[in-house]
Order: sequence, then structure tokens, then C-alpha cells
Amino acid sequence: MQTWFQKMLYGLLIFFTALFIVSCFFIRAEYIYAVYADNPLLEQQQWLIFLPLILILVALAFVLYRLCLKLEAYRPRTIIPLVLLGSFMIQLAIIFIFPRQPTDDSQTVLGLAMSMLYNGDYSTFQAGGYLHMFPFNYSIVLYLEALLAIFPDNYIVIKLFNILFMLLTTCMIYLIYKQLNPQRPSRDYGVLVFAATFIPALFMNNLIYNDVVGTSLLISGFYFALRFMREQRIRHIVYAAILLALGNYLRGIGVIFLIAIVITLLLRLRSIGWKKLLLSFVILGALFNVPSWTQNAWLQASGKVSGSVTANSAPVYMWLNMGINLQRFGFWDNMESYIIYQREADYKKAESAELYKQSIEQKLSEATPQQLVEMYYKKLIWTWTEGTYQLERYGIGTDGTAQDGLRMRGIMGSYSYTNPITELFAGNSPYRLGVLWIAYTVSFLMYVFMLIRLITSFRAKRYEEVSLVLVILGFIGFYLLWEIKSRYVFPVYPLLIVLSYMGFRDVYEWLLHRKGWSFLAIKQSTKRGEQ
Repeated sequence: MQTWFQKMLYGLLIFFTALFIVSCFFIRAEYIYAVYADNPLLEQQQWLIFLPLILILVALAFVLYRLCLKLEAYRPRTIIPLVLLGSFMIQLAIIFIFPRQPTDDSQTVLGLAMSMLYNGDYSTFQAGGYLHMFPFNYSIVLYLEALLAIFPDNYIVIKLFNILFMLLTTCMIYLIYKQLNPQRPSRDYGVLVFAATFIPALFMNNLIYNDVVGTSLLISGFYFALRFMREQRIRHIVYAAILLALGNYLRGIGVIFLIAIVITLLLRLRSIGWKKLLLSFVILGALFNVPSWTQNAWLQASGKVSGSVTANSAPVYMWLNMGINLQRFGFWDNMESYIIYQREADYKKAESAELYKQSIEQKLSEATPQQLVEMYYKKLIWTWTEGTYQLERYGIGTDGTAQDGLRMRGIMGSYSYTNPITELFAGNSPYRLGVLWIAYTVSFLMYVFMLIRLITSFRAKRYEEVSLVLVILGFIGFYLLWEIKSRYVFPVYPLLIVLSYMGFRDVYEWLLHRKGWSFLAIKQSTKRGEQ
């Protein structure tokens, strides 16, 4: 039964990964805010660009892999800090070269943090306020408020903390990889270098929001859960529970990681034992909602709010309603769902929930089965193959002008200052498009090598990566129903890196032992330092 269940999970992810790859042969998911504003695009694949990029990036990957193998003679305590330092310098350069100012939600939460810190203004929790509608975002407001209390009015410091959290994520990617490959004699620095130079991660630090910090905490919690499964030390599950709780507090999709960890623990029942299994469940469950409970208790005890902050917040049905949209296949519906909550229900949770249910029922009944299938297909493909996590908008940013030179309104971003490089990346310049094409193609190749790893593991009945598979499937299932942005699946990129690197490594080692591919061989030093 256990083996059948794991085979089913691997089979499902193989299906979705193959679907992503095959779809990319025909259509390209795209998002260029500087040109097309806040709209998801699905266009015909441009093979004259796509194919050469695939060949160039694959060749470059083999070259870099060989270079990383030359680092095997050096100790991790030397290589890991150097790689992280290099990544830090690149990210630092990016935030100064592209000085993107906060916009839309990031500007809102930053403004609320300043109002609370300097003016003691908590009116945002009242009807009509941002946190009345979205109280879960108080976590990022509180985080920003803490940073501003130490470093007043300093965007750069907030972005520097983003970089530090991103470096933690990079380190965790390497440690998760090592947890899944404990018997390999190789140090496999390649996965660390790949994580440290992953383009969307390098640029995402320009976004002052909860994505970077939440991802770092959730992935760190996931790592300690894997350590508990191997070493069965209670302190590791305690660390995992604390980090998952904090990560979920900042980025409310931690329940996907939690469910994946619980299922994986059940699959490891024989090695863990009933007592430790039950204790781990108690610890994970008891701590998971402590941050949000503590927040609500403090707000009420201090008189900041008079009742529960979630009593009249926007219901989950709002995002489910946004997720059903034939025209924009689940992407932001241009205020349609907001109007239901704000105007028709007058900021009341129960009333709006009923209206959303009626809207969902109407949408499903009016659409034909073919239309629904097409919508969910487009939704799936755009979310998972856009490949840049919308770095063009949230990372590179823009000077606030559209392609035609007119001033964009609403949520258009801008720079603190411009420089020759920001001018080179303006609009749909070849430099901006070049970065997007590279990130898109890297994402495609990651799926290719991930598929290879999944298939070889499936055929060999090797299911060590089942916890990663569960998390990825959880995200796929969740965002089939929820409102979508490709940025929303950013927290799962570390696991995609781990699986795709394993697949690339398998291909490299297979070619190494094939006749005629001896040029891939590389002498490795027999002298190894201590791990």
C-alpha cells in the first residue's frame, strides 16, 4: 500500500512535469508589465530564440558542472562561505543598479508600518482599512515595523535583510540536497552554485514583501523536518515546527509544507516509531498557529482592536472566485471580486462569503466543460512555466513609463534614481527581454532534468524525494483553485532546484560512462578535507 501510494505521487508529478515540458514546445507563458501592464500572456513559442538558448544553456551547464567538480578538493567551510559571499555581492549590486521603490501591496504594508511606528495609528483594522480586509498581512507589517524601529526610513536595509534571508535559503537548498544524498562521497558544490546564481532569486530581493522571508523560513523548517526523519532527534522537529509556524505566519501557505511533512512522517512510521511519530505531530500541531494566536491576543489586550481581526476579513471564497475566470484564467480580475466584498457586502465576511459562493456557482454553471478544461490548462501552464516568477516587475522594476511613453497609472513602479543600466532595461529593450528569456529557458530545462530524475526514481522504485514531490504537488493543486501569479509559487523553487540538479547529475554521470563521452571525465583530488 505504501509503495503504491508513493508510485502514484511520483506518477502524478511526472504527468504534470511532462505536461509543462510538452506545452512549452507550442506556447510560451509570458509576463512583461513594462509593456503589457498587469496581464498574463500565452503566446506561440518562438523557436528561433528558444532552441539556441536551450543548446547554449545546456553546454554552459556542463562547463560549470565540470568547474564545480574541481572544487571537490576544498573543504565546505571554505567553499560555502565564498559562494555565499559571491551571491551576496551580486544581489547587492542588483539592488543598487535597479533601485526599485515599493509599489502596490509592498508600498501599502510599508506605509502601514510607518504609521503604526511613528503615529501609533491602527485604524487600518477598522472597516474599510487594508488590514481589516487582509489581517494576515499584519505579519509583514510587524516585521517591517521592527526593522524601521532600528533603521528608520531605510529601504536599503530592508533589502539587505532580504538578501540575508535569500542566502539562508541558498544554504538550505544545499543542506536539503545533502540530506537526500547522505551516501554520496562527492560534495556536489554545483547545487550550491546553481542556487546562489538562480536569476529570479537574485532579483526578488527588490520586493519589500513577505515572499523572500517566508520562503526562507518555510524551507528551513522543511530541512529540519528532513533531519528529524533521518536522525530522529526531537530537537529537530521542534526547530522545524517553530520555523514552519513563523514561515506560515509571514506567508500563509505553510500548511502545504506541514501536510507534506505529516504524510512523509507517516510513510516513515517503521523507522521513526509510533511514540516519536505522535510526539512530532503534537509538536507540529501545537506550534503551527501560535504566532497568529499571539498576534491577535496582543492586539486585543493592548486595545489596538476591539475583537478578532479575522471576524470580518475577506473570506477565502474571494480568492477562489478570482481563481475561476475564463478571460484571465484565474489571474487578478481587475477589482471584480474586491467590489463584491467592499461594496455589495459592505466589508462583512459572512455576507460576502455567500455572494462569492453564488458567483462561483454561476461561473461554473455557465461555462461549458470544454471552457473549464481550457481555463484550468491555461492557468496551470502560465503559473508554472512563466519561469521568471515575475522578476521583470518585482525585481528589475521600471521607471514608471509605458512603451508608448505615457505615464502609467495605479500600481506602476518607479526607481529612486535612474542610471545608464536602468535606461538600457527600459520598456521592452533587448536587455530586459534577454534576462526574461534566459530565466524562462532555465526554468524549462529544470523541468526537463527534474522529469529525468523522477522517471529514473520511479523505475528504480526509489522514493527518497517523496517529501519534495508532496510539496510540489500541493502547490500545483492549491493554485489550480486559488487566484494565481507565478510569483506565488516562488517558495517551491528551492525544491525544483534540488530535483533538477539530481536529474542533471544523473545525466552527466550516465554520459561519463558511455563510450565516446570520455571528454566529460575530470580528475578529482583524492585528498579531501573533513566535511
